[in-house]
This record gives sequence, C-alpha cells and structure tokens, in this order.
Amino acid sequence: MKRSASRSTTLVADRQIDRSLTQRLRSARPMRRPKIAHRPTGRGIIRGMVSITARPAEVEDRKVLGHGEGDLVMGARHSAVATLVERTSRYTTIVARPDGIKAEQVTPHRTRSLLGIPAHVRRTLARDRGREIAEHQAITTETRVSIFLCKPRSPWQRGTNRPLRQYLPKGADLRTFSQADLDAIAHELNHRPRKTHDHRTPAEVYAGLMNSSHALTA
Repeated sequence: MKRSASRSTTLVADRQIDRSLTQRLRSARPMRRPKIAHRPTGRGIIRGMVSITARPAEVEDRKVLGHGEGDLVMGARHSAVATLVERTSRYTTIVARPDGIKAEQVTPHRTRSLLGIPAHVRRTLARDRGREIAEHQAITTETRVSIFLCKPRSPWQRGTNRPLRQYLPKGADLRTFSQADLDAIAHELNHRPRKTHDHRTPAEVYAGLMNSSHALTA
C-alpha cells in the first residue's frame, strides 16, 4: 500500500511540473488542437485536361510539321518568358511576358502566338500542368489547336529546350529582356546547325517542311 501511495504522489508531482512547463509554450496549452480543415475552393484546378498520352501517333516520329511544345521559362523575381518549339524542326519562338504569369495574363499572348502560325500547320500543343495554362480550353476554341497536358510531375514529357538556358539563365531577371532581345536569341537558335538535322538549321528544316505542306494543300 505504501508503494502504491508513493507512486501516486510521484505521478501527481509530475503532472504539476508538466502544467507549469506548458505555461512557457507560446500557445500556453498542454495539447495541440488541430486546425480547421478548409474545403477545397477549386482554385488552381485545371479543368477539361486531356492527357499527353492521347496525342496523335504521328507526333512521335517527328515527321509531320505543326506539333508544338510550349513552356513558361522562369527567371528571377517571378519573371518569365514563354517558348514554343515546333517538334519536327525544333524551330523556336520566344515571347515576353511583361504583365505576369497568371492564366488570364498568359492566355492572350499564347493565343496570338499560335494564331501567327499558318492554320494548315497548326496542329497540337504539349504543355506541363502549370496554373498558367488553366484557360487552355479558351485557347483551343480560338486557335483550333488541341492542347495536351503532361502527367503530374512529368514536365519532361513535353520536351526540353536546353540551349535556351545558355541565353536565359535561371538567375536572370527576364523582365530586362525586350521582345527584340528575345527575337534575336530565337534567331540565333533557329540558325544554329543541329546534328539531329544532319547539320542543317531548324530554320532550313522548317522552311522545307512548310514548302512541302503548301504543295500538299495547293
């Protein structure tokens, strides 16, 4: 009985010590209280997505002109530029994004960029699942370009444009590049011979494919 009473006294003392220590906590509470769970609001959800696995089979062999790969290239301080690379020729277009990277800011620029491509070679566009592409259905309605999105955490599926980082490093503030600067970078990339094209340039390959497509539609 004495041992039991002694143990009870020790437990009571421990509890008193614990209560005094909790007063030193910022919350002054001995127990954590779970935060109220917030219901999803739908923000950031991309609706009506079509997976990149549903792209036409002709995309894979890179023989048909008009299948593009788009990206939003990020720099310092949330600066960005948009790129569009034609998959077969590797012909590159770079567009400034001076007014922001939200979907409502990106959509008009992306739409104008696609409308600048002749309609008969305006086919598909592959993109990752960034929030800036949330209005992809509006872009498709305006341009008739089918947009396919990569699987989650798999942006590599839409291709890469590694040479571009030689001109636009990650630490650079891309807002300092004017559209004329970006056009000059794209021109240099498009006139650089590529081993994959038997040392022809993307501009030469693009022009040749464009002439062939004109002949087929004439």
